[in-house]
This record gives sequence, C-alpha cells and structure tokens, in this order.
Amino acid sequence: MSASDAVLAIDIGGTKLAAGLVDPSGAIVRSARRPTPAGEDERIWSAVGELIDEVVADVDPVGIGVGCGGPLRLDLGEVSPLNIPSWRGFPVVARLAHRFPDLPVRLHNDAAAMAVGEHWLGAGRAASSLLGVVVSTGVGAGLVVDGRTVNGPTGNAAHLGHVVVDPHGPACECGGRGCLEAVARGPAVVAAALAGGWRPASDVIDGRALVRDAEAGDPAAVGALHRAGEALGVALASASHLLELDRAVIGGGLAVGAGELLLGATRVAYARHACLDFAAGCEIVPAQLGSDAGLIGAAALVIEPRYLARAGGHS
Repeated sequence: MSASDAVLAIDIGGTKLAAGLVDPSGAIVRSARRPTPAGEDERIWSAVGELIDEVVADVDPVGIGVGCGGPLRLDLGEVSPLNIPSWRGFPVVARLAHRFPDLPVRLHNDAAAMAVGEHWLGAGRAASSLLGVVVSTGVGAGLVVDGRTVNGPTGNAAHLGHVVVDPHGPACECGGRGCLEAVARGPAVVAAALAGGWRPASDVIDGRALVRDAEAGDPAAVGALHRAGEALGVALASASHLLELDRAVIGGGLAVGAGELLLGATRVAYARHACLDFAAGCEIVPAQLGSDAGLIGAAALVIEPRYLARAGGHS
C-alpha cells in the first residue's frame, strides 16, 4: 500500500478497541483489535497506543479518524464514555495530536462513525435522512442528513440510547430511568433473561450465549430479545416522527448476532407506533459492514470531509 494515502482509524468502545489503516476507497488494508482493559485511564490509552503501533508500522498516515463512545465534546476534543468510567473529559484529540503533530485528527461518537460508514459504503447508501444505531455494550446512534452528520452544539445529537422508552423502567447509568440503553444494551438484555428464568446451556453467560439459546427456542432468552427489540422500535418511532427518517440501519454486536430475533420485534413495534404517513415509510435494515463499520466511518471523517457539518478535532 502507498504510504501517502492511508488514514489511521480508531474505534474505542467499552468492550473492545480497534485500529486500522483505511485506503481512499474505504477498504481496510490492515487492522488489529483487543478487549478494552479494565482500570485506570492510562492503561486504556496505552492499549490504544499499542494498537496504533501495530497497524501503523511502516506507514505514515495522512490523517486520523476516531470513533469513541459518548458523551463527548467535539469542540474540546474530549470524551467521557459512560462505559469507560475512568475516562472523564479525556483529551483523546490532544493525545493523538501530540503523537502526530502534523496530521488532521477527526473525532466523533462511535455510533456516528458507524452511521457515516454505513451511509458511505453500507446499508445506508442514498438515504437522505439516516439514523445509524449500535446495539452492543451500550446503545448509541448517529444521524446523517443530506450527506452530513447532525452534531448539536457539543457533538451529542442523536443520542438515541437515552431516549426514554419506559418512564417506570430500569435505572440507567446516565442517571435517568427507562432509557433505551437501560433496556436494550447487551448486559441489560442478559440480566432480563436471567430474571425471566433463562438458564444458559453453557458456562458462559453473555450476549452470544443468550442468542444461541434463543435460536434454540429458550422462551426466556427469546422474550428478553423481543423486549429489547420492542423498546428499540418505540425509540425509532419517536425519532422518525421528530426527524422524518427514511432509513434506520441497526448494527452492533448484539443486534448483528440476534438478527431477526431482535429486528423482527423492532419492526412490529415501529409499525404499531409510527402511524403518520411520513414516518411509516422508514426502512429498518441491518448494517452491512459488520464490526468494520466504525473504522470505515472514522476514516471517512478524513477521506470524505463532506460528512462533517462541524469538525471535531485538530486540523
């Protein structure tokens, strides 16, 4: 690969970290992943640095795109992911700019990066008003309208995970109650299944085991996924009435693994609640880029700057 055209893309989540080199066509030509370590902020940052070392190697990237869980402050280049408790106001853009002082660094929410990736090369192509949703360790979303991200003053617009779907529902890590994330994120769905009588067929108790047992017909596992899918459908109906969406692309580890066990319930709930003509036409489709969507979208913030309605980062 030419050393003159690669973008370094970084995806920072509560469960995993990833880095890759992405060419101008959006192809990932080199990548590495590892679990997000527990503990203090510098331990996590060291793991990010090791991934960068692994993928950059003999290549000088032309720019850096970063997707990270939120909330965040695009104007300050800082992140405070709810699922990384030790990072509060962490200056991720400044850290990268210190290491790569001559390169542009572009930051956005990891779900916004997923939405951009899917709009550019995946299931969201040609959509005029697209909401990309990640259902995984948390629930996040990004909004692309007329080819640009919609950011809000601090970069936190389209935070669908904290739309309230049940005001009497479970407590959320954000401090609220009944948020979509509190109902539909992977650990919450596993907890709901266990409370409903799920007895895992394996010694591992996680989202993958839950999906396997649901596919085998376990009623508590199926019920928990349907409950999460229904909550997602309610949130999407509200979002579509507000934003007049024409497509919602659903990705993330739990959503990809569960497939129609979750999305089927989402579509049923959406049809029940999105009754106005302008909302009824929104397509709800699975993501196409899989676990690469975040890296491709982060790189697109550099390769296709048209997506940035307001740049987050260092030029």
